[in-house]
Amino acid sequence: MQRQHKMLRDWKNKIAALLLGLTITGVVLAGVLNPVQAAPAYQLTPFPTPTPGLDGRILYTVQAEDTLWRISAVTGISLDELRQLNNLDVDAVIRPGQVLLLGLASPFQPTPEPGSTQAVPQQPLVTPSPTPLMDTSAICALLYLDVNGNAIREENEIALADGEVSVTERLGAYSNKGTTSFQDEPICFEQIPPGEYIITMALPGGLNRTTTLSVTVSLLPGDTSFINFGAQPAGAFPTLVDTAGESASGSGGSVPLVVILGVFLLLGGIGLGVWAALSSRRRFSADQD
Repeated sequence: MQRQHKMLRDWKNKIAALLLGLTITGVVLAGVLNPVQAAPAYQLTPFPTPTPGLDGRILYTVQAEDTLWRISAVTGISLDELRQLNNLDVDAVIRPGQVLLLGLASPFQPTPEPGSTQAVPQQPLVTPSPTPLMDTSAICALLYLDVNGNAIREENEIALADGEVSVTERLGAYSNKGTTSFQDEPICFEQIPPGEYIITMALPGGLNRTTTLSVTVSLLPGDTSFINFGAQPAGAFPTLVDTAGESASGSGGSVPLVVILGVFLLLGGIGLGVWAALSSRRRFSADQD
């Protein structure tokens, strides 16, 4: 009888150790196969200052991630003026390497050589476009529908309206608020003093955040910071996305956490079944004694 009790205790200890090991293994595998992806860091993109050429034209070569509204915000030229100067329609999309005309300035005037009597031709003066204040900075924010919940705005993810943006300089030098719209252009706070700013987004009702709603940026003179805030309708479940951006159900994707938990719940059920069988055997042996 004592031998049977000892065997039962040994079996219980072995099953408990097995269940503990399976639980720890499941947690480790879940962390390895489904790593948490951090939201992309917000970085300031430098903007080269365009200068007039010899003919007086102020040209700018489009860089990666440039848009018309970004160029407008940095240079101080309105979107309508940019489109008119470059014969662009409302739906036009600019591409890296494209050269845009930003305005006209006084052309280069050659200096006559000493003793020369040749008259220097005078070029008509053209009023230059206003030069932005380079000792100030700008912050632009946009609220978008994060369809797949990956905290990165993609081309098919539209802008959302009624998000309240708050911009505050940490030392109190500047504070302002604004509201986002459905237009695919951010709300910009321009000609603000350099400093360390806290930008927060208050979501409208019925939305859940997919990115952080509070960002701190440090602005130097002439810097422009662009910040995207993501959100989804309440109750929406984002698609599981692997590091390559593909759905987890496709080939090469990571194993969903639900599948891993299901496997270990099944193993736990088997362990409980073994436990119940051993307990029944013990009761049967006790009755026989």
